[in-house]
Amino acid sequence: MSVSLYDISVTSYLQVLGAVEGFLEKGRVYCGENNIDLDKVVETRLYPDMNPFRFQVISVAHHSMGSMKGLASGEFAPPAGYGKPDYAGLQTLVAEAKASVASVTEDAAAELAGGQVLFALGEHKMPFTTENFVMSFSLPNLYFHATTTYDILRMQGVPLGKIDFMGSMRLGT
Repeated sequence: MSVSLYDISVTSYLQVLGAVEGFLEKGRVYCGENNIDLDKVVETRLYPDMNPFRFQVISVAHHSMGSMKGLASGEFAPPAGYGKPDYAGLQTLVAEAKASVASVTEDAAAELAGGQVLFALGEHKMPFTTENFVMSFSLPNLYFHATTTYDILRMQGVPLGKIDFMGSMRLGT
């Protein structure tokens, strides 16, 4: 069996987005039941030199929905234009990212295979093939930011486990 660009991008993004959607909701409920201020959670950092929870969730959306848009346009840059959403806004953003990624068909993803994507950060430019962009840049960033989101919620006491992080696995028959 060969693995397609759709398999490595869309299905992987959807698995992570579904998991993040689930643990954000568990976090919302837990914080509400335990009088934990969600506005403070949104600003929480694992360490002072790391970006806050808000940025982590925005980056999950950006490295899924934004990556698919980057594959189509041939250009990808750091997250911008997402504003400063509150916790509910972050949940909405993840739901929007999930819907956007889910709208990509296997045929549409196949058309992007073998293309080029340029990551640009100021003067720093990194050229990728679409497949290498997804496997060596987008997915590692997605997992990093999803993990950091999860970790900040765990730090608040939200009862999450590995299965919450893994989301809906793609089981074989």
